[in-house]
Amino acid sequence: MGKRSNFERRANDYYPTPKEAVLPLLPHLPPNSTFVEPCAGDGRLVRHLEEEGHKCHYSCDIEPHDVRIFKRDALEIPHVAADFVITNPPFTRSILHNLIDHFAPMAPTWFLIDANWMFTKQAAPYLTHCKKIVTIGRVKWIEDSAMSGKDDSCWYLFEKSWFGATQFHGRQ
Repeated sequence: MGKRSNFERRANDYYPTPKEAVLPLLPHLPPNSTFVEPCAGDGRLVRHLEEEGHKCHYSCDIEPHDVRIFKRDALEIPHVAADFVITNPPFTRSILHNLIDHFAPMAPTWFLIDANWMFTKQAAPYLTHCKKIVTIGRVKWIEDSAMSGKDDSCWYLFEKSWFGATQFHGRQ
């Protein structure tokens, strides 16, 4: 799954979001925030956020892994009626970048992405609209595995109207 991994990637980059990955994001969300989850998979990220008092207005996935998740391509969502878009998107860059382009103009958009992404040339046009980066370290993406992932991850907050300096929040 990572750049130094010899594991075969899962279809559609399906890696459920563990609670540990969500905890660093929580201080950056106003209480009782509403959100849309466009790459919901099995709904785990939705459940983690709702356990903390936030409310999901809509969740979908191109290939849902739970009957409560609508089957829909995220890029077909025409508007967002919520405070945020919050998702653990596919790490495939072409898909990831299309999702940022699609959602950042609609609502403040939190994406869980590998930390090294911010250092690439392809990230440069997106970082001009990146308001915050919240580091979370390494994530154990595969529950049954004895190992955590090989790459660090961060939450990135994109807002199309943002042109200021990016606020960086290191691990607590």
